[in-house]
Amino acid sequence: MRNGMLKNRFTVVLLSVLLSLPALAQKEQFNPIYTGVTSLSIAPDARAGALGDVGVATEPDANSQYWNPAKYPFNIARAGVSMSYTPWLRQLVSDIDLINLAGFYRIGDYSAVSASLTYFSLGEVFVENEMTIKPYEMAFDVAYSRMLSETFSAAIALRYIHSDLQYNYAEDMTPGSAFAADIALYYNKYLFIGDRECLLGLGLNASNIGTKISYDDGATNQFIPTNLRIGASLLVPLDEYNTISFSADINKLMVPTRPTYSQFLEENGYEKGDNSYYSEYQTWLESTGYNDISPISGIFKSFSDAPGGFSEELKEIYGGVGVEYCYNQQFSLRGGYHYENEYKGNRKYFTLGAGFRMSVFSLDAAYLISTAQSNPLDQTLRFSLSFDLDGLKDLFRR
Repeated sequence: MRNGMLKNRFTVVLLSVLLSLPALAQKEQFNPIYTGVTSLSIAPDARAGALGDVGVATEPDANSQYWNPAKYPFNIARAGVSMSYTPWLRQLVSDIDLINLAGFYRIGDYSAVSASLTYFSLGEVFVENEMTIKPYEMAFDVAYSRMLSETFSAAIALRYIHSDLQYNYAEDMTPGSAFAADIALYYNKYLFIGDRECLLGLGLNASNIGTKISYDDGATNQFIPTNLRIGASLLVPLDEYNTISFSADINKLMVPTRPTYSQFLEENGYEKGDNSYYSEYQTWLESTGYNDISPISGIFKSFSDAPGGFSEELKEIYGGVGVEYCYNQQFSLRGGYHYENEYKGNRKYFTLGAGFRMSVFSLDAAYLISTAQSNPLDQTLRFSLSFDLDGLKDLFRR
């Protein structure tokens, strides 16, 4: 009974998601994009998590590494570090956690270096002979960012990814590794709207451009979640002490959609609805039909390969909107909404959160409220604790 605990976890999660979909979606149209290392798609920090998973163009902070490392040169602080913790899928299990460490250091006035470490634990799993294993995923990345003008910056990040999901020593399954890069751009400029001097931010981050990952010594390969994120934000001062900002991100996974069985029949001239070729279809997927597609080719294919044509391509776009109120740059209230089409994953939820900031540290929390029925992400919490290293220096000098 204990041998398949991890497999059962994955099964329960999948069933929970499927049960939250309409019957039509399950039967005919549910066609998500499949990737490995899904932990790379989980928002790690509480501030962005409270804004509907929005962060590519918001004001820079210590957690910008995940969202847009090009923001770091515009950070007021010289250096900072942040620790974030997310108890994941608490509606289903009690020991799946995401932990993220991020930090940056500005070099002079125009550039910065940054790094982050993400660890996704799938808890402790019991196997034969009273042994236990601890499946996990992790990613470590470093980035360099530089201002190219007073309003524009760019960054590149390099990432190492490792995933060990083995749940049974008897199975022919090995840990997988991959390498990836991010290319990020950020633009911000003050402009007047009426008599208010507002801050406009625009951002772009093409993340996880890299190799595939394999769990069977290269026999088959999975795409990692290569993603294009574009966003905008507008910070509006209400008076001397109060500000409000509005932000929005849209995302597109640059991973090819797996061809359906109907597509296979049509491309090979077989009769529609004939189920006798299903084993041939699986073999085709594991070779030229899907598995042999290179990561770079997959990026270009991802914009035009959806079985439903352009309308389905639009369904693959997901994103969020967020609002942040701040008093005297010390206390913040946040809210947001995240949307993903029901046929592509059905992640729909409201988010709430708050933050408290002092000269030395800031503490943020976020809470997720799902609007999709039976969503295992409902009531997810996130916590982030960040330190301003300049503030720490000043504190110890006193």
